[in-house]
Amino acid sequence: MRDRSLPASPNWYCSRCSDVSRGGLLGVGTKNIISLIDVSASSCRVSGELVGHRDLVSGFSFCHHEAQSHICVSSSTDGSVRFWDSDKRTLIREHESHQNPVSAVHWSPVDKNLVVSGDEKGIVVCHWFNTGDTSSFFPEPRTIFCLSCSPHTWSSVAVGYKDGMIVLIDVSKKGEVMHRLRGHDDEIHSLAWSPVGREDALYSRSEDGEATNGVSAAEESGGYLASGSKDQTVRIWSTARGKGVTTLKLPYLKKRGSAVDPGVKERLWLHVHWPKGRPTQLVSSCFSGELMMWDLTKAGKQRWTLLGTSSEGQNHSRIVFNVSSLQLPEGKELLFSTSMDREIKCWDLASLDCCWTLPTLGGFVYALSFSPVGSGCLALGVGDNMIRVWNTLTTQNQYDTRAFWQGIKSKVTALAWHPKKEGSLSFGTDDGKVGIYDVFSNKPPQISSSYHRKTVYTLAWGPPVPPMSFGAAGGKPTYSLYSCAGEGVILQHDPSKLSGDASDIDRLIRDTNNIKHKLSPHTDLSWKPDGKVVAIGNEDGCIDVYQAPSLKLLCSIQQHHKIINTLRWHHEHSSPPELHGLLASGSSNATVFVHDLHSVIENPPDSPVVLTEPYRRLSGHTAKITNMAWSPHHSARLVTVSYDGTAQVWDVLEEAAVSNYRGHVGYLLSVDWSPVDPDVVWTGGKDFTVQEWSVSKQEFTKPPKGKKMVDLKEKMKANPKQKRKNKKASGGAAPADVNGETVLGGEKVAGPGQDLSAEDEEDEVSSTNSPVPAAATFEMQRKSSAAVKSKDKPDVTLLKKKKPRSMLPLSTSMDHRPKEELLQDCITLASVRHGDAPAGCVPGQGDHVHLGLFADRAALQRMFQAEEDGHVEAGHFDSVVYLRLWSGDLEGALQLATEKGELSDHLLSVAPMAGFQVWRRTVEAFVKQLCLQEQYLKAASHLLSINKLYEAVDLLRSHRLYREAIALVKARLPADEPVLKELYTCWAAVLEKDGHFSAAAKCYLAAGASFDAAKVISRKNDVPSLSAAAGLARISGEADLAQSLALRCAKDLAAAQDWVGAQQVLSSQDSLLVHRLHLCVAEMLTSALVDSDEVVSPASSTHSWASAGERGVGILTRVRDVWRQQFGDSQNLAGRGGFGALLQELKSIESPTPSANIPLRQILLCSSLHLARAVLSWLLDDDEQLMKELWQTLVWLKDAERFSVSARLCRLLFPDGDFSVCSRNPSQRLHLSEEAKAAAGSLQALVSYHRLYEFWWNSAGGHNTHNGLSRPEDELKDSVEDGGPSEGAEKLHPATGRFDEPEFDPSLLLSEPHAACQASQRAMKEIQERLGAMVLQHSRAQGGRPDDGEVPDIQSSAEGVQRSDDQETLLSLSTKMSGYQKELAELPDTITMYPHPDVVECCLVLLHLGRSSPSLSDSLQREAKDLLRKYGTSPSVLKASQRFLA
Repeated sequence: MRDRSLPASPNWYCSRCSDVSRGGLLGVGTKNIISLIDVSASSCRVSGELVGHRDLVSGFSFCHHEAQSHICVSSSTDGSVRFWDSDKRTLIREHESHQNPVSAVHWSPVDKNLVVSGDEKGIVVCHWFNTGDTSSFFPEPRTIFCLSCSPHTWSSVAVGYKDGMIVLIDVSKKGEVMHRLRGHDDEIHSLAWSPVGREDALYSRSEDGEATNGVSAAEESGGYLASGSKDQTVRIWSTARGKGVTTLKLPYLKKRGSAVDPGVKERLWLHVHWPKGRPTQLVSSCFSGELMMWDLTKAGKQRWTLLGTSSEGQNHSRIVFNVSSLQLPEGKELLFSTSMDREIKCWDLASLDCCWTLPTLGGFVYALSFSPVGSGCLALGVGDNMIRVWNTLTTQNQYDTRAFWQGIKSKVTALAWHPKKEGSLSFGTDDGKVGIYDVFSNKPPQISSSYHRKTVYTLAWGPPVPPMSFGAAGGKPTYSLYSCAGEGVILQHDPSKLSGDASDIDRLIRDTNNIKHKLSPHTDLSWKPDGKVVAIGNEDGCIDVYQAPSLKLLCSIQQHHKIINTLRWHHEHSSPPELHGLLASGSSNATVFVHDLHSVIENPPDSPVVLTEPYRRLSGHTAKITNMAWSPHHSARLVTVSYDGTAQVWDVLEEAAVSNYRGHVGYLLSVDWSPVDPDVVWTGGKDFTVQEWSVSKQEFTKPPKGKKMVDLKEKMKANPKQKRKNKKASGGAAPADVNGETVLGGEKVAGPGQDLSAEDEEDEVSSTNSPVPAAATFEMQRKSSAAVKSKDKPDVTLLKKKKPRSMLPLSTSMDHRPKEELLQDCITLASVRHGDAPAGCVPGQGDHVHLGLFADRAALQRMFQAEEDGHVEAGHFDSVVYLRLWSGDLEGALQLATEKGELSDHLLSVAPMAGFQVWRRTVEAFVKQLCLQEQYLKAASHLLSINKLYEAVDLLRSHRLYREAIALVKARLPADEPVLKELYTCWAAVLEKDGHFSAAAKCYLAAGASFDAAKVISRKNDVPSLSAAAGLARISGEADLAQSLALRCAKDLAAAQDWVGAQQVLSSQDSLLVHRLHLCVAEMLTSALVDSDEVVSPASSTHSWASAGERGVGILTRVRDVWRQQFGDSQNLAGRGGFGALLQELKSIESPTPSANIPLRQILLCSSLHLARAVLSWLLDDDEQLMKELWQTLVWLKDAERFSVSARLCRLLFPDGDFSVCSRNPSQRLHLSEEAKAAAGSLQALVSYHRLYEFWWNSAGGHNTHNGLSRPEDELKDSVEDGGPSEGAEKLHPATGRFDEPEFDPSLLLSEPHAACQASQRAMKEIQERLGAMVLQHSRAQGGRPDDGEVPDIQSSAEGVQRSDDQETLLSLSTKMSGYQKELAELPDTITMYPHPDVVECCLVLLHLGRSSPSLSDSLQREAKDLLRKYGTSPSVLKASQRFLA
């Protein structure tokens, strides 16, 4: 029976690993057990455990039906589901339906017999408690994270998966999926059903678009479902409709609560819990351990309220994993939460305050010690890298503990309070660290600068010994801190100066006692309370007692034969003086010895004495002793703890067992007696718990002696040999059976439901209570490196090698006959040896084949022949080969091995003994054998041994081992060997085919084919490859190829607007100057057009000179200046001959036909090509070519339907609309031919066309409605059909109230020849459409069907044509087409070669503007109307012109 205890930490990352029963019993999964805790609003008490799972508990749930409220169910990663009786602490039933780790389990709130579980592979199993039956379903092939049974419908189960999917299944219909709820993006951590079965409206809008806003369309059955996910959201779902209702986003809150190790990264676990009596309130966890109450009827920040805000320190400091609630009879509802901070908290949902906190432990309890100064202050050293200090005497909070973690960062394995200084606590760790904490301050600990190499096992305060010098203050003695660790060294630390070096006391022991030999490694030490002597335990089982301060050896106790684990001196509190010299010792065997050293201490001998008999012998434990403590309230009463899992209280003087405590699960590591209660002892161990228990209330008095010990003793008596073997195996320790755990040889062996090996402790820093155990753990066996024996040796039988096959099996088998026949063989052999062989006896043959080994050589040859026949029959030809080899028939052995394919390196090595030709034939045969075995490299090497180099090369090449073949040729043949080039060429072809272009290029280079190397690199066709190929070709002298590749690379860089890179690539080739000039113009043009809607901002890889220049400077002048600045050194640009050559070279560059499908970057490159030609023509004073190239520059953008870019370029070329800027001498007129004049006219008309639209847009409110994508004629049509712009949108001159006058000559747009040409072209287009419609109609009349891909509007146009003009025939339409073609042919070629913008469109715009703009003359408007009447014959134009011509 126990009083108080600290349980193990709840398991992490489990969706439902805790639950509370109707009667107030909280069950929590801790490691592989379930801890049961009695809870109420004011207190809690750990009442027991449910033990049986072999692996971590992953789920736990109570049955919440009144008759079965004591029944619970648990799941584990061992794949089992177990039913328990929590009152009796017994297992009822175990189900092993799962083949994989179970991740979730839940007892149905509706059906008292239904339990549902799910595993990591997606299998859902229904368990029926009353019948024991199970049924399995597989709704989704996903990893299950959580599941929850509906509290309204017994058959409805919600399952949450790792990938964010939630599935609602009906278990009554074989797991049929009712709804799939999609919305979360990450792991589903928790699911919770609304406590009410109807779906009343919540505040927020439904996610499927159906507004609720507090008003429900209909109260649907099914109930709401809440889900918490790793994606930081809580979602509320309607299970009736299978859709989301609302989403709650976790707020980012400032971290509250106590400090947490900053080195540990916080992770998120979002648990949700719906309290039973609160249908509109939901509890969820948050980022840093906060719990929040969501009010689902509110919105915004008013929606959530934090729990525990009334005072600091109420919240958890790390993420919360599980929440469960209990409704008390008086109506109060309590909430219980478990967290990564290893605390269990109870909350009052009415006040949202924390009622109490239960600390838990996340590792082995390696040490516990009561303060000798602070009464009732218990320090715990735990394997979760923390120290707990528990005030066990407080009345308000029974679990008043403080945790210390700063500066530790490893398992705490030893503790020792300062004997006089209150609050000073020394600690030792698993990594060899020693430090001192002041538990009454918040300061970090002092850490000794001297580290042990291994685990610190013992700390002790004692008087200083040399060379440490201390002074005395006020007559009080001072103390040193001594530490003993696994390497066998005891260090003395100065507590006032831990930064100084600690001293090894072994040097003092050797000097004082004149010891020359090496001391045995130390494992424990204990100072006598009065500080006069110190006892030191050693690895060899010896205990040495030294007198302070010189550490003179008084005696040596040689009674133990195993490593000493613990030493304790009897206390001096009101006990007889003769007991002050009692020293208790425990080792890795199970017996405790008590030694009386009173006489030795009081009367020190001159020379050390050796004690071989104990004062008292305490026998009863069945495994090694780990710790002990004397009772401060009694005389000669001792408590010991052991690996047998029990704590034993002894009456030492009587050698009697007083009481035995068996409340722990697993071995015990620490013990101490209560300083205030004579009947109370505290123990801690492997089960992560500290337990307080009363000596007088225990059921047992002696440690258990299980059935296995009795059976083993009887077996040893019956078989003495087996007894010796068992002793050797178990190390002399007796086995026992403790609480279902088998103990053997001082080590626990897993019983039916437990794994008690020391290796199952988790690494508490990173993954405590996770399913993955740490690779290396701490063991309390205090063994140094010299003492670590092969305790964990693998089974010898498993490592035993298979016996090789005998070379002489027949003769060997004859030696395993009956004894009588073997004796007769001896007589027969003697007769043979003395010449009196029995009749029919031929040694080495027949029944006497085995005698050939003992007779003459002829008999041996006969035996060999018989053995060969047996091997051939069995198919063991290798044995036949070796027999022939032994008999001297080497050539026969090699021939047989060749025939059977059994040649080996060994046979080949002995082949030269048979002659050169035999060896050569053997090598050739071995090469063929190796090729059949696909060992081509080895075969080629053997060919080299017989000087067949070319054959070896051919062998390697035929099997595509080109690298090895080339290496062989280069190493053994001259550099000009033709086969080498052939190898390089073949390998390059293979590499090129496989896509390894760079490797292929290296092969081509080695073969002298530089052209092919450059070509193969360029096949990748990316910028780095093209650049490398161009450089390679240039270095190799392939000038034409280098120029071609450099130009390709530069074009790709220019298309990506990497202008700097493009110029760098071209600069390596002097012959590519003209392309550099072109790209320079392209870069300047792109930068100048960046203000346009369609041109994106240039990349960062641009030149500084590409930015806009001074205002008023034309683009032609800017290009000229930049050319002279950047390329003046490359070529003399001043001479006309140089410009002319460049112009001719630019004219040789082809450009594609303009179309709307070409990307804008490509269009700008082509347009800049014509602009570069225009600049060169300008510099050559070639006005005709200048006009043509400028016209081509703009037409490229116009034909590609890039209206806004074209308009912007017009502004750049002709800022004022004046063509005189194109002349190098503005005072002179341009000298142009007729064709050039036509080009200039078309260019001027195009500029005026853009100015016309700019004038219209500016007049319509100052906003450019053009987006750069729609065509101007479409805008015109829409505007005119809508009646034009509103009067309020017109932009009037501020002074006159009239429009500004246009800055261009509109009459340039009204060219009647171009209007006639455009009208003929439109008419021809309409005739072509009619002809196409007639062909389609004819095909229908003949029964043909048009293809499915025909455009529908063609069909409609055909029908329209049929209705409008039934009289027209194919002949009449063809006649009209001929007439229009004749009209076009009669027009001058310049009309069609250099077209103007659409004249009819311009007329409409001018007439539209003329209605409200007096700046347009009447004559101009009359001319526009005349052109409209004459050439605006299409239906759309007629409709648009009605309002102007009426």
